[in-house]
Amino acid sequence: MTTTIPTAPWGDLVAAALLGTERRTPPVAPRPGQDAPSALLDAAALSTVRRRAGLRPAPARPGPGRAPEDPRPALPTAARSRLAMLLADRSAPGRGGPRSAPDLAELLPQWLALANHHGYRVPDALLPALLDAARARTDLRPEALTLGGPRALWLARLNPDWKFALRGTAGRAPTALPEPSGAATGPDDEQRLWEEGLFAERVSLLAAARHRDPAAGLALLSGTWSTERAEDRLMFLDSLRDDLSPSDEPFLEQALSDRSRNVRATAAELLSALPGSALAARMAERSRGCVSLTTDEVTGGELTDGELTDGELTDGEAATSKLTADKPTAAEWITVRPPDECDSGMQRDGIVPKPPSGRGERSWWLGQLVEATPLDRWSAWFGGRGVAEIVALPVADGWQADLHAAWCRAAVRQRSAEWCRALLGTPAVAPVTAGEAAPAAWRDPAKLLSALPARERAEWVAEFIASHGLSDAFRLLGVCTVPWAEPLGRAVVDALDIARDAGSYPWSFSGVMGLAERCLDPAQADRLEVLTAIPDESEGAAPGAGGYWAEAFQRLVGTLRLRAAIQAELEPA
Repeated sequence: MTTTIPTAPWGDLVAAALLGTERRTPPVAPRPGQDAPSALLDAAALSTVRRRAGLRPAPARPGPGRAPEDPRPALPTAARSRLAMLLADRSAPGRGGPRSAPDLAELLPQWLALANHHGYRVPDALLPALLDAARARTDLRPEALTLGGPRALWLARLNPDWKFALRGTAGRAPTALPEPSGAATGPDDEQRLWEEGLFAERVSLLAAARHRDPAAGLALLSGTWSTERAEDRLMFLDSLRDDLSPSDEPFLEQALSDRSRNVRATAAELLSALPGSALAARMAERSRGCVSLTTDEVTGGELTDGELTDGELTDGEAATSKLTADKPTAAEWITVRPPDECDSGMQRDGIVPKPPSGRGERSWWLGQLVEATPLDRWSAWFGGRGVAEIVALPVADGWQADLHAAWCRAAVRQRSAEWCRALLGTPAVAPVTAGEAAPAAWRDPAKLLSALPARERAEWVAEFIASHGLSDAFRLLGVCTVPWAEPLGRAVVDALDIARDAGSYPWSFSGVMGLAERCLDPAQADRLEVLTAIPDESEGAAPGAGGYWAEAFQRLVGTLRLRAAIQAELEPA
C-alpha cells in the first residue's frame, strides 16, 4: 500500500510559520498525538526535500579563459618586495610610526610611474592588491592599469569590485597597455576588437592605431561614431589630441553638430588648436571685428590713464606716457567692442551663450572668441608688432583683464611659449597686486608656465620664490618637472630654512614640504642632513617649533633616501 504524504503550497507554509500557528492555522492536519507546530515543521521539511528533488541541475558554467601572456620583464626581486610593502602600507589602518618616518602611501604613485618607465610588469600575486589600491585611489589608476597590463583587465572581468578597469580611467585612457588577449594582428582582427572589445581595450586600440596611422585610426572611430554613447564619444574625441593633424578637420567639423554639448565643445577646442582650420579662421574674423588698434596724435602735455579708462601697462607699471611738449606724438591703444549677440553660427562653433554666474554676457562671448583665435593673427593685425609689444599696449575702457585672460587661455591651448613668456612677465612682479580688483587676476602663472621648457619653468619659479616666498608658490611648484632642477630645489629649501629661522611652525608649510619629499632630487639628501638638527629657539619663536622643524627635515631626508633606494632597485640589471 502506498502512503500519500499531504502537500501544501510553499507560500502557505511560510506564512503560517511567520505568523505562528496560534494566529494562522497550518495548511496541513496534525497526525494523532502531534501538535500544530510540529505538523507544520514536518510538512515544511518534506516540502523542502520534494522541491530540491524536483530541481533540474543547471548546466555548468564555463571556467574563465586562460590569462593572456604579458611579455614584459618581471620586476627585480628587491623592487617586488618594495611594491608588496607599499601596497601593504596602503591598506594599514593607521601610520603608527614616528612623525619623521616617510609616508609610503605617497611614494606609491612615483614608484608605479618609474616601474612603467622601465617597462616592467606586476607580479601575478600582487595584481589583486594593486587593483584594490587603484579602486581606492583614482589617481593611481592610469599607472596601475598600465603596470597590470592585459592580465589586470582579465582579472577585472572576474570581480565586480574592479569594474572601473573595464571602463578606462578618469582623466586619462590606459593607452600604454600592452596588447590584450585576442589583440588585433591584422585589419580584420583590429576591426573585431574595435567592435567587440572592452572600452579600455578600444581606447588603447584607438590610441595605438592613431599613433601608427592617424588616418586609419580616425577611420576606425568614424565607422562606429554614430552608435557610441555620448560619454564614450567624448573620451574617444579627447584621445585625438596627441596626434591631432589638419586631416582630422572634416571629422571634427561634423562633430560640431553632435547632440552632446560636451562633445561639441571638445570638437571646437580641438579645431581651434589647428591654426589653419576653418573654425579658427571664422573665430579670427569675429575677433578682428571686436578688437582693434587705435592710433591718435597727441600734442604736448601728458597722456594719462585718466584719458584711457584702463590704460595700465602690464606688470603693474604706471600707465603715464610722457609726451614731448613741442612735437606731436602718436598714442596707441587697443579698443575692444565685444559682440552684441551670440548667433547660431557662434554657438555651432563652440561659443557657450550663457555665462557663469556673475559674468557679463558680452565679456563672456568676447573671451571665447579671442581664446579660439590663432595667436599669430594679432601681429599681422597690429602692424607687425612682436608679442611683448602687443601685450604692453594699453587697453581702453576697462577691457584689459578680459582680453589678457583670453590671450592667456589661447597661449596655453596653442602651446605658444612666446605668448606665455610675454604674458607671465618677470617673476619679481606678483600675479595680483594687493588692492587690485578681482578681475585683475587674469594671469594664471601655473597654466602659462606649463607651456614653457622644463628648465625655464624651474628658473622662473625659483626667482618667484626668492621674491615672494612660498605662500603663493604651491601651484607653481606643481607644474615643474620632477625631480626639480636647480636652482628650484635650492630655492625651496632656502625658503623653508628661512621660515624655520622665523620661528613659525612647519605645518604652515606642510603642502610645500610634502611636494619637496616627492619632487626634490634624491641626490640632495646629504646636503640637507645639516637641517635635521634641533636649532636653538630664538626670541619670539613659537614654543617647540625647532623640534617640529627638525622632525620635518628628518622626514624629508629619509624620504629622499628612500626614493634613491627605489630608483636603484628598479634599474635594470
